[in-house]
Amino acid sequence: MDQRERLNSPDEALNAALDGRQAQIWTAGPGIIQSFNADGITAVVQPAIKAQVRAPDGSMQWVALPLLLDCPVVFPRGGGCTLTFPVAEDDECLVVFASRCIDAWWSAGGVQVQSEFRMHDLSDGFAIPGPYSQATKISNISTTAAQLRSNDGEAYLQLNPTSHEIDIVTPANWTATIGGNTNINVTGSANITASVSASVTAPSISLGAASQTLLSLVTSAFMSLFNGHTHPDPQGGNSSPPTQQMTSAHLTTTIKGG
Repeated sequence: MDQRERLNSPDEALNAALDGRQAQIWTAGPGIIQSFNADGITAVVQPAIKAQVRAPDGSMQWVALPLLLDCPVVFPRGGGCTLTFPVAEDDECLVVFASRCIDAWWSAGGVQVQSEFRMHDLSDGFAIPGPYSQATKISNISTTAAQLRSNDGEAYLQLNPTSHEIDIVTPANWTATIGGNTNINVTGSANITASVSASVTAPSISLGAASQTLLSLVTSAFMSLFNGHTHPDPQGGNSSPPTQQMTSAHLTTTIKGG
């Protein structure tokens, strides 16, 4: 019993009763992920704020709230697309408690009747990963561009809304697997710089007009070198040029993989 209820004041007694009722209404609060079920897209969450209860001796004590089981995890989605990311133990989150029982909706989807008439209950929480306490906050937030990034900032995909530039940065590998065609149209110049090696593997390689001109020059130079080369002979002279002369058709077929 609240001590105010003992006072000879109807207002204090009413306020005490209202405060007690309000203390049973849960709206939202921080939580800490204990485990994540990737198949069910649910999490077990430990509320990060303790509650005050009265002990048998009349004293007030702070106790941890019970674990919140099977909290649906909220990922941004819409129009057939979903943004997902790993959810790990000890991740912080915001738990939002529904005003009515969500059990029937969670099991079957659609519009459902209430399976129970509880309201603002700890059993009806949605876990939204993302909030940071000062103890777990990340650093180097970009104030000019949107980023999909690792927490350490070493890898990120960045979109600048002002310049419309897109940057992809990673210290590791980058792999793209494409089932259809790939078209890259560059109105300016294109540069590829590799520190170790670069290779292109395809049954056929087609080059544009400017590259064809360069290829023709390289082909002519190579044929001249090959068709005119000789070797020293035992008599101290040089051998004759190769009998089998290389033609541009031979070299083009070799370059295209024929």
